Amino acid sequence: MAAVAVMRRVSGILRPLNFLVPLAYNTSCNIRLISGLSIQCFNRVQAPLASSVTKPLLSVSDLSCGCHLSIFNSVTPLLPHMLQQPVRTLTYYSLRKGKRKSVKSVVYRFLRLHCGLWLRKKAGYKKKLWKKSIPQKRRLREQVFCNKTQSKLLDKMTTSFWKRRNWKPREQE
Repeated sequence: MAAVAVMRRVSGILRPLNFLVPLAYNTSCNIRLISGLSIQCFNRVQAPLASSVTKPLLSVSDLSCGCHLSIFNSVTPLLPHMLQQPVRTLTYYSLRKGKRKSVKSVVYRFLRLHCGLWLRKKAGYKKKLWKKSIPQKRRLREQVFCNKTQSKLLDKMTTSFWKRRNWKPREQE
C-alpha cells in the first residue's frame, strides 16, 4: 500500500519531465518511458521522497530496459526549484517612454506611511454584511499593517510619486 503511494508521488513529480525522455533514450525504450514513467520500466524507487531529492531517484541497475539515466540524475537536484510558486511582480510600463506606471488598485486600496509601512482594511469588510454581527463589522473596518513581503511588493507596484513626502517642515519665523 505504501509502495503504491510512493510510486504515485514519484510519477507525479517526474511527469513534467516526460518531454526530456525522447531526447535521452533510444526509440526502443521510448515506448515504455513515455507512458507516464510506468512501473513496468522501473523496478524499485527509494521510499523517503523528501530526503532523497538531492540523491538520484533511480540508478542504472534499477531499470529493466537497460537505458541510461544520467539526465534524470542531473535533473533531480533541480526539482525543488521547479516546484516553487512563481513570484508576482506586477508592474505596468508606458508605451511611449517605457517608464514604470503605478497600479491603480494599489493606490486606491492601500495607504503608504513615510516609514515604508502600508495600511489596509481587513479582507471581507464589504462582503455579506447582512450575516455579520455588529462587533465583527467593526473589527473588519479596522485598518491593519501589511507585512514585510506585502510592503515590498506594493513598493514595486507604485512609482516614486506615491513614496514622496507630502508635507514640509514648518518654517520658524
